Amino acid sequence: MSNTHRAVRFAEYGGPEVLGVEEVTSPDPGPGEVLVRVHAAGINPIDWKLREGLVRSILPVELPAVPGADIAGVVVAVGADVTGFAAGDEVFGSIGTGGYAELAIARADQLAVKPAGLAWDTAAAMPVVVNTAYAVLAELDVRAGQTLLVDGAAGGVGAVAVQLARHLGARVIGTAGERNHDYLRGLGAEPTTYGDGLVDRVRALAPDGVDAAFDTAGQGSVPALIELTGKPDRVATIADFTAGGLGARVVSAAGPELPDRLAKAAALVLDGTLAITVARVFPLAEAAAAQEESRGGHVRGKLVLSITG
Repeated sequence: MSNTHRAVRFAEYGGPEVLGVEEVTSPDPGPGEVLVRVHAAGINPIDWKLREGLVRSILPVELPAVPGADIAGVVVAVGADVTGFAAGDEVFGSIGTGGYAELAIARADQLAVKPAGLAWDTAAAMPVVVNTAYAVLAELDVRAGQTLLVDGAAGGVGAVAVQLARHLGARVIGTAGERNHDYLRGLGAEPTTYGDGLVDRVRALAPDGVDAAFDTAGQGSVPALIELTGKPDRVATIADFTAGGLGARVVSAAGPELPDRLAKAAALVLDGTLAITVARVFPLAEAAAAQEESRGGHVRGKLVLSITG
């Protein structure tokens, strides 16, 4: 094996122009780690937020940095103390950073076995959105017979949350632009538009109110969601870091549950219960364009980098 591989890196904070494909030294896995040949990597909004330095006060990065948390690929080598994986295993998971590369180091406890029937692009699209959706539904204790409002329901996390909540037996109202309303209906949600007048539109659909609300977009809707639920602690957000001051729950999906959640979600994908929408696949060399499309904020589903075949 060559001791170098291709990776997308940035050496300074900035716009998409700071990203470039470079030859970098290939790493060896340490204790508890796995080296993965990456077939596909998922794009998440945190990728371009980190690159622009928008969250450097809470999530600083060591430069030069390789973006990318979500990967799907094949194990090349395992470090000491790793017993659950071996070379040749097909895996997927969330590795924190380093996924926009032909080779990536992952903690073994953040990976799950990829079922043979799960496509690489689909697997790479899943980890962050699946883990986040499960975490928020657990935090809000969403149950059968309840009504959940998902603000920003057509994006990657929102679409998964809609489907998992419906699988639990909840009624779901989802916000999106009108062009995505048929898409939301197909996922099992009752659609409405976001923005001004949200409270009145939701009350027209649910006169008895909603039991819980989930803000995926961070566009200032939390006060309206609190008004609709009646209780700040019945509102969760993954994108509005000021919402804690209003009493809402700011949810982070980090934790040991990821592999189990991925296994459960993969089973739901394979039996047709859960649809993972891959909006577009980019080659590694177009990572900057992929991040810019993500930054635009109107992607239906997920964007993915295809890295090695």
